[in-house]
Amino acid sequence: MSRFVLSNRIVIEMGLYARKSFQEIAKELQCSPGSVSREIRKNRTLVQGERICGKDCKHSQTCRRRRLCGDMDCPGKCVHCKEYDCQKLCSTYSTAFCSRLITPPYVCNTCLQRKKCKQDRAYYIAQQADAVSGRRNAAARSKVHADKETLKAIDRIVSPLVKRGQPLSHICMEHGTEIGVSLRTLYRYIDQGLLSIGNLDLRRKVGYKARKKPQKPSDGILDQEYRKDRGYEDYLRYMEQHPDAIVVQMDTVHGCRERGKRLLTLHFCDNNLMLILLMRDGKADTVVEQFDLLTGLLGVEEFSRIFQVILTDNGSEFKRTRSLELLEDGTQRTKVFYCDPQASWQKPKIEKNHEYIRYVLRKGESFNPYTQRDMTILANNINSIRRLSLHGKTPYEATTDSDRLRMLELLGMYPIPADEVKLTKDIFKRS
Repeated sequence: MSRFVLSNRIVIEMGLYARKSFQEIAKELQCSPGSVSREIRKNRTLVQGERICGKDCKHSQTCRRRRLCGDMDCPGKCVHCKEYDCQKLCSTYSTAFCSRLITPPYVCNTCLQRKKCKQDRAYYIAQQADAVSGRRNAAARSKVHADKETLKAIDRIVSPLVKRGQPLSHICMEHGTEIGVSLRTLYRYIDQGLLSIGNLDLRRKVGYKARKKPQKPSDGILDQEYRKDRGYEDYLRYMEQHPDAIVVQMDTVHGCRERGKRLLTLHFCDNNLMLILLMRDGKADTVVEQFDLLTGLLGVEEFSRIFQVILTDNGSEFKRTRSLELLEDGTQRTKVFYCDPQASWQKPKIEKNHEYIRYVLRKGESFNPYTQRDMTILANNINSIRRLSLHGKTPYEATTDSDRLRMLELLGMYPIPADEVKLTKDIFKRS
């Protein structure tokens, strides 16, 4: 088999849950067991385990070490220190890991201890694996595969002829064997600045506008079908019929507008608990990936219990309604509704909670330097702030639902002591 597709990955995932061996799965797919093994290891989803005070050392729960930094006046334990990295100072620092991740089946899908396990875990989820593979292949295609010497040889042939006014197509037909690349590749090399000539040296290139790829009206993005039966009035009617449903308000927070990383925020209206997920961009497919990641982490049933109703705005990143609500096999995982256009006041709680994010991350600031770990730290501090609406409790203290508590544990989220809560850039500092 030259390459796995989604249907093959579903077979692998189902085979893992059925506790089949790699040989049995490979026989069903008509490929080698090694191919199945490589596929699982390359495209599994890694989940960070519990971090005591952000430390992944296996001794962190019982560690009593003090003053490794040399400060004899420091009263605290080193494991609680946020200024110094234990990994650099402690000779007994040892990262905790499960042997299951380095031996077949390399994932925790069928491990009986996975719900209680506090170590790093890995899961093979067909949809997520397909998305990871697709991004890797796209990145590989975008790279230049020619080495420096090859580019210099091409430049010696092409650049002088272009400067004489010769069309690039003529040069390719005359010297195609010597150049060794196609006309389209040659245009790409020039556009990327890999040769001594540029687009301005091509007579007609700068006269053409860049072609726009036709948009696919998937999930009703262009025809506005995504809002059908999901508007704000539909939301109010649904809540009248299901008054006990858990409502989660969803939004995104921009860094540099229209480029770079974004934050996906999910705010539980009953206790002001907020999740902050860092996305590589603000595209609709990326939001769906975050839903798939949470679904794979929690399981469909638990995801559906936690995220029963989602209320969001009309941003283009939320218009893949069908993919947000349903799995590929048609299983419903949540119910999505949309506010009226230009009516952000219809989801006021999440808008108010975004103020805490802006205390630390100012408008117009790029999120590209930050990681998901940074956003988890930010969420931990925000969720540890006492609220008048909760009668002086923090969102963490007001969270009693077992499903939600397990989700926080899986995401590595934990409360911060009241006097240590900080909403400044200092929370991201690492030694």
